[in-house]
Amino acid sequence: MSPSTPLPLTADDVPGLVDHGTVFGHPKALTFLFGTEMWERFSYYGMRALLTLYMVKYLFLNNPAETVFGYSTLKAMLESVFGPLGVQPMASQVYGLYTGLVFLTPILGGLVADRLIGRSRTVVIGAALMAVGHFMMAFEGMFLPALLVLIIGNGAFKPNISTQVGGLYAPGDHRRDRAYSIFYVGINLGAFFSPLVCGTLGETVGWHFGFGAAGVGMLVGLFIYLYGKRYLPPEPPIVRKSANREKTPFTRQEWKAVIALLILWFPNVLFWATYEQQGNTIALWADDFTDRSISLLSWTAEIPTTWFQAFNPFMIFAFTPFVVTLWAWQAKRGSEPSTVTKMAFGCFGVALANLLMVMAAHGIEAGGKSNWLWLFGYFAILTTGELYLSPIGLSLVSKVAPGRILSMMMGVWLATSFAGNFLSGWLGSFWSSMDKAAFFLMIAAIAAGAGVVIWLFNKPLTPILGE
Repeated sequence: MSPSTPLPLTADDVPGLVDHGTVFGHPKALTFLFGTEMWERFSYYGMRALLTLYMVKYLFLNNPAETVFGYSTLKAMLESVFGPLGVQPMASQVYGLYTGLVFLTPILGGLVADRLIGRSRTVVIGAALMAVGHFMMAFEGMFLPALLVLIIGNGAFKPNISTQVGGLYAPGDHRRDRAYSIFYVGINLGAFFSPLVCGTLGETVGWHFGFGAAGVGMLVGLFIYLYGKRYLPPEPPIVRKSANREKTPFTRQEWKAVIALLILWFPNVLFWATYEQQGNTIALWADDFTDRSISLLSWTAEIPTTWFQAFNPFMIFAFTPFVVTLWAWQAKRGSEPSTVTKMAFGCFGVALANLLMVMAAHGIEAGGKSNWLWLFGYFAILTTGELYLSPIGLSLVSKVAPGRILSMMMGVWLATSFAGNFLSGWLGSFWSSMDKAAFFLMIAAIAAGAGVVIWLFNKPLTPILGE
């Protein structure tokens, strides 16, 4: 069988497998996982589009110590580490903690699925918790408990639905990388519409209406998953620890794969620390330093601040077909970059996007504003970089991680976003005290450094990763 011929799953790969047919050359189950993830990301990014603005422009201005449960305790803990925090630095730290912790809890969610209740049950529990958390956001006093519920729910949901995508394909099936790219389009389709819906409701009708819309989106995703569960292949048996059973040690190749993933972990943290400024300091740049007016003939309007959060996801599904086609063309010529090289390019893309913002910041006078097209260019370059790193990383884990710890390793990989987002919150806390051009230059330098580190490991890691 040639390397380009798909290797479909059979009953030999997964006992009890039922063939439900394909859609556009992929298992039908991918359609439902796509829809579930799309609506889950609608809820996540819809809330995230409002989060920083909600804290800076409203919640933290209205005596939060008395109105928000747990605020005083959290602020005291953060100030014991970082010193006194004003409204913007405090909001940036909360943003970093939240967006970071949603990517730490997947390690626990992966363990629960692998060892206790299975992936499908864990996904359902996670989706239900996230729906509850979004509706809790509609109550100001429950702001921090709501974030905690969302963090736990995401931890249960995220690693297991990502792993289920890889589980649709047999080892060696070349469609796996393309499936993750398709899945990534679903992520960003939801992320595109959410700022337009949740952001508009939050900015024009009321913050709580925006958060409520995010909750409705999560419920839709849960219903899609429950309906589509019948098309998923049966899960592998749950392996529970037993005092009477000897552990099977990892093979040499399995250890090499785990070590390779751990080596790539740290530079990926730096990637996410710089990438995630888009929902934090870039949102503040769009609100305070960007001329958002747009004119067409005699018609003039102002782009809502939250709509800029739709640029990146729109470009994801607009650019993905071209990037995938480019890789296929390069593969035929034997020039497709290795996985590690692609990830290095992703970091360099984020560095270049921030260098563009250095130029934008230098181009405005005191009290002035930059044209919104600078942000358009920023998101175009940032998105291209993301396509070279994020979906490739998910596919990489599903291909090389040992099967018995696959969900846990997916959680470990997603934890790069935990550390990265936490670091992004700390970096964002310098926004109000630094010159804006210097701030963007700092972010660009960190992203470029991550790219160099990944690049240096290209030769030793590529054969370990089976390329």
